[in-house]
Parts: sequence; C-alpha cells; structure tokens
Amino acid sequence: MDQHGLMAPVVALVLWTLVIWIWMYATRIPAMQKAKIDPQVVARERTLNLPPEIMWVADNYNHLMEQPTIFYATVFAAQIAGQANAINIGLAWTYVALRVVHSLIQCTVNNIPLRFSVFTLSTIALAIMALRTAAALF
Repeated sequence: MDQHGLMAPVVALVLWTLVIWIWMYATRIPAMQKAKIDPQVVARERTLNLPPEIMWVADNYNHLMEQPTIFYATVFAAQIAGQANAINIGLAWTYVALRVVHSLIQCTVNNIPLRFSVFTLSTIALAIMALRTAAALF
C-alpha cells in the first residue's frame, strides 16, 4: 500500500486534538472571567468550579491525551513493520473517526451510554490493529 499510509490518520488525530484544545480555551477562559476565577487560586487549590458543559471539553482534551497514545504507538509500530496495508489503514481511520465522534458527543450533549458505545468501538478498532501488528512482528 502507500508508503506513508498510516501517517495521515496520526496527523488527523493530532489536528483534531488541537481543535479541541482551541475549543477548550475558547470556552474555559471566558467562563473563568465571567465567574471571576483567579487562575492562581485554581493552581493552588486544584479545583475549578465551572459549568459541566465547559468542563466536558477540558475532559475530552484530557481523554485525547490518554488512549490515543496507544494508537500512536501502534500506528508507528505497524508503519515500521511494513504493515501499512489497506486493513490497518482502514482501522486507523476508523479509530480516528470514532474518536472525533466521541469528542463531539462528550463536548456537546455528553450522553454517557452513547459516548461509551463509541469509545468501545474505537477501542475494538485499535485492538484489532494492535493484534494484527503483533502477529506480523512475532
């Protein structure tokens, strides 16, 4: 397949993470200003009392720093192992698309059962890609 086929989904997820980062600060800073919250106090007390819909975006940004690290490692391992084939590329794009959907759910309505279902599907796509890569390596 394409020599760099697995790199596009990686870059797409990085760009999506940056979109969420912008969204987080575009909502959090005005909310903190409106509530007259001093960032220094938050840093000391480690509590931030903002409306849930503001916190959902920050929570999602944190989630994009968690499981996707396994995705990045798996993709790079697959690419280096010569496993940038149609199935793994499809699995990588599926993972990214589902993470975008997960973000949109969490940052807007935060419907937990729906969000969990999407998260589970993305994890299955990641697990299949990791197992396929492991099978090629061992």
